[in-house]
Amino acid sequence: MKRWIGLAAFIAVIILQAQVSGSEQRNEASAVPQQSQAASQGTIVAMGDSLTAGLGVNENDAYPAQLERRLQAAGLNWRVVNAGISGETSSGALSRINWVMKLRPDIVVLETGANDGLRGIDPRVTQKNIDEMLRIFKKNKVLVVLAGMRMLRNLGAEYTDAFNAIYPRLAAKHNVTLVPFFLQGVAGESSLNQKDGIHPTAEGYRIITGKIYPYVFQAIKRHREGR
Repeated sequence: MKRWIGLAAFIAVIILQAQVSGSEQRNEASAVPQQSQAASQGTIVAMGDSLTAGLGVNENDAYPAQLERRLQAAGLNWRVVNAGISGETSSGALSRINWVMKLRPDIVVLETGANDGLRGIDPRVTQKNIDEMLRIFKKNKVLVVLAGMRMLRNLGAEYTDAFNAIYPRLAAKHNVTLVPFFLQGVAGESSLNQKDGIHPTAEGYRIITGKIYPYVFQAIKRHREGR
């Protein structure tokens, strides 16, 4: 129960990011690769909101930077670009997809939709936006790791069920790799979140990185096999 209460608090404040800390977040021009493109075997773009941007932690502690280090430690010389924008909805993500494509990604880790749920946006709109992003990525031969998000029952069972079903449904439709729940093992755990109880600490991001690493590895394998 405490974990779900913590998760409720987490999600309840995500929407505030655009109003409270939007000016503090990196903008699109500041997404900088961790290593030179010439030296890398491929490019992964981490696209999302404040959970991807790493609000409140050093850039090197946000999950994209930790993911790159973990990949390189495994002998996978891939660069990871942090393209997280605080407060972003799925509509915002869709609106900048052409900019993301300019980064020439081989793989995109797409984490979006939580702010849609907080604003009570019709799940059909959220699904349509993510569906279109997946279509565009697929058309451009970009593999996607889709980070699943979940809403709580206090938003109403009908809404919650419709929202939670978006990610597995679209992952199956587009044959993309699905992370069932991006915050698994971190949401609601006070020791893994900052003092606000909302944003992961560096250790929280370490756990998130560990959870998504196998899915990213799977995507890299698919990329190597040309699938």
